[in-house]
Amino acid sequence: MANVGQRTLLGFDFGTKSIGVAIGQEITGTASPEAAIKATDGIPDWDIIGSLLKEWQPDLVVVGLPLNMDGTEQELTLRSKKFANRIHGRFGVPIKLHDERLTTVDAKARLFEMGGFKALSKGKVDSVSAVLIIESYFESLWSCN
Repeated sequence: MANVGQRTLLGFDFGTKSIGVAIGQEITGTASPEAAIKATDGIPDWDIIGSLLKEWQPDLVVVGLPLNMDGTEQELTLRSKKFANRIHGRFGVPIKLHDERLTTVDAKARLFEMGGFKALSKGKVDSVSAVLIIESYFESLWSCN
């Protein structure tokens, strides 16, 4: 495992129809979107997840935790936790859950700035949301120091 500050992170924005994916580099504090994964009622193709883990060999997987604005949990919060637990159980990688409030709104705004309404496809929004989850995770690490 890489030293803190030099880790590779794989981020997921869990959804019941689409799961956004991003790769982050802690040394630069940035992340890049990957193709979103289709899901059927929240169940992804686990072979695709396995392939991503094999390809990127992340030191940590960050899964967005969708909370209500007041910080309380919702149904999707529990499903995201279950998704994170399954990744850990199947592949044995370390997992962190990270508050993702407002990432979808921010992702849509970022994509709109880059290409107007044409840029707002569901998969792109989900993967840019995963980018924002990773970048927000990095910011939370740095603000603690």
